[in-house]
Amino acid sequence: MATEILVPTLGESVSTATVARWLKKAGEAVKADEPLVELETDKVTVEVNAPAAGVIESIAADEGAEVEPGAVLGSIAAGGAAAAPARPQPQTSEPAPAPAAAAQPKVEPPRQPQGPVAVPGAAGHAPLPAAAKLMAERGVGAEQIGEGSAKDGRIAKGDVLDFLSRPAAAPAAAAAKPATQRALDEGEERVKMTRLRVTIARRLKEAQNTAAMLTTFNEVDMGAAMALRSEYRDVFEKRHGVRLGFMSFFVKACVAALKEFPAVNAEIEGDQVIYKHFVHMGIAVGGPNGLVVPVLRNADRMGFAEIEKTIGNFGKRARDGQLKLEELAGGSFTITNGGIYGSLMSTPILNPPQSGILGMHKIQERPMAIGGKVEIRPMMYIALSYDHRIVDGKEAVSFLVRVKESVEDPRRLMLDI
Repeated sequence: MATEILVPTLGESVSTATVARWLKKAGEAVKADEPLVELETDKVTVEVNAPAAGVIESIAADEGAEVEPGAVLGSIAAGGAAAAPARPQPQTSEPAPAPAAAAQPKVEPPRQPQGPVAVPGAAGHAPLPAAAKLMAERGVGAEQIGEGSAKDGRIAKGDVLDFLSRPAAAPAAAAAKPATQRALDEGEERVKMTRLRVTIARRLKEAQNTAAMLTTFNEVDMGAAMALRSEYRDVFEKRHGVRLGFMSFFVKACVAALKEFPAVNAEIEGDQVIYKHFVHMGIAVGGPNGLVVPVLRNADRMGFAEIEKTIGNFGKRARDGQLKLEELAGGSFTITNGGIYGSLMSTPILNPPQSGILGMHKIQERPMAIGGKVEIRPMMYIALSYDHRIVDGKEAVSFLVRVKESVEDPRRLMLDI
């Protein structure tokens, strides 16, 4: 009896995935829970493990195919024997042609009209099933979208959503886009964007198009935090098994400021504001395929050690591509630290639908006027980008001042003042 290999639940707001890579071939023996295939979603790469031990009997979804939760990827035959390996078939909106003699030309079956999806001359951009359905519903033609991000340039559902999210003037511009790509010059290389990178690009552009985004700046004297960290570094690591870094100071400082200025922790939905009586803190982390933002859930209930352990774990698993979808959803505020790459100052971009993001930067010694004297102090520029539709300038500046005060005097965090 064969066991089906199914697409797992993909997580909040993720309805489709692309088959990125099969790790096993039809006819190969596998163990239970052994990784079989990688699926690429808009947010992260997901491994699907073998539901049982046996032999790969068939592969139903080829690499590049778009699949939905619950769809059959293939099957595993119990025991050591399997049927003849099935040739992988790409998922298409058309039935597979019947076998024909080698000398006979391939005869295409008659196609049924599909409204605007069936576009003459756009065969190279044939949409995947989920994309074709959405295009028919929205009256979008393949020539408007152009080359897709799926295998062989096919149009995926994410490409359609990306097209629909563009400003109203986009359809005319897309229609005018030449069907052929320009010839590459010497030394150039064309590489298709990953699904994650396409999604990052789309979401960042959505943030610019939707939010009334502003950025306010301040600077923090890191002397007190550095002294506290140096004094208790060894005992902290011995007690908790993790190093004391600066991220926990800023997480705690932001939690305190968000409680005082709740609009920065809220979001807009239509003509309503949703206030959140919790802090789910997103921490921007660089992964192999781009930036991801895992979430510290209920960061307002965490201590320094738990924050440091969780962030360290996020960083390691982001580099290994092992973050789970549910860990990337539901954030209410985000912190990004460009300082680890040497950035001295930047304007971070919002992570929709959030209304605020804090940018940390490099600690650099600078001459500062203190008490009428010039002293060399370890300083960090910090930036708050915020949605001016919901956060007033006074709130944004006061929020950043509160973060500054908390980090410059960490005792405030201990006493909750």
